[in-house]
Amino acid sequence: MLKHFQVPDDIAIRIDVKKLRGLVEEIFIKCGVPKDEAVLGADVLIFADESGIDTHGVSNMLRSYVDLYNSKVLNPTPKLDIVKETPSTATIDGDKGLGIIIAPKAMEIAIKKAKEVGIGVVSIRNSGHLGAAGYHAMIAAEKDMIGWCMTGGGNAMIPTFGAEPKLGTNPIAFAAPCNNQPHFMFDAAMTSIAGNKIGLANRMGKGMEPGWVANDDGTPDMHGGNSADFAANSVRRQLPLGSTRELGSHKGYGLGIMVDILCGQLSFAEGFANLADNRRGHFVAAYSVDAFGDIDEFKNNMDEMMEGFKTTKPMPGHDRVFYPGLPEHEVRIERRKNGIPLHPEVIEWFKNICSELEIPENL
Repeated sequence: MLKHFQVPDDIAIRIDVKKLRGLVEEIFIKCGVPKDEAVLGADVLIFADESGIDTHGVSNMLRSYVDLYNSKVLNPTPKLDIVKETPSTATIDGDKGLGIIIAPKAMEIAIKKAKEVGIGVVSIRNSGHLGAAGYHAMIAAEKDMIGWCMTGGGNAMIPTFGAEPKLGTNPIAFAAPCNNQPHFMFDAAMTSIAGNKIGLANRMGKGMEPGWVANDDGTPDMHGGNSADFAANSVRRQLPLGSTRELGSHKGYGLGIMVDILCGQLSFAEGFANLADNRRGHFVAAYSVDAFGDIDEFKNNMDEMMEGFKTTKPMPGHDRVFYPGLPEHEVRIERRKNGIPLHPEVIEWFKNICSELEIPENL
């Protein structure tokens, strides 16, 4: 993640991963989530924090989930229902469960189908936020498969030439296994900037970069500004990936529509036909590499390919070239050793929620 969004070292409070994981599990359990699912939910959040995807970790998302459970918007004990199924596909109703718990179960169904027929595709409706999409794609990569995960819904992105938001940030994640190199993992929003990063920037008093959002009339804001001003606005106007038509915003816009189709229309979720603000749907898929050829040869070829990117001559001012998944791998090693850096405001939230839920705060 860009330094722009990282908690500065001089104020960051490092928290042991195991302690943080245990506390998150306890908070989920207090919200009525069964123990095994609380462990799963905590794992998804901690994966994000360990990997440096702070936008989707405990600091940003847990408080939202707690509020949604307390307000009865989310069901803590959902009964996953397969409403339609073929040997290679399934449509799932998540019974208003939290997506970070529903999506891994959907990916396991996709993996099982891929083992049997080579590919598994699962669309999900009636389910909440699924956290870092890369987590779910990586489940397949760890099983020697190629994994996809997408999530669509809400209105944050304005269409190219539009003046009002009509799409969500609509991230796409893709993971593929390597042998000795860290797995390839791409996970990115189809907007110029992920919405939660605006919140991180605001928390740390950082400004907005040019090309992230639109002005009131829909024209791209190419000057930047105060993140607090944007965060306080009730209407999000995030620009598609590419920012302007000349720089390729139609590509981010088109990809965003594709995500809505696969996540919402294909799952027959409510609200996608009329682009309702509260619509949400997910999509996961697994491809069995073994169905196409030898898995060891594939993974060794992936190693060679990733090494090729790593040894690319860097541009002036940079030491090396990364590939998607490598920075996250390196951050996981560092944070598992030194702890996860949290903003003091996040620590204060933990103290307050632990007091409210009557559980020990032992961070």
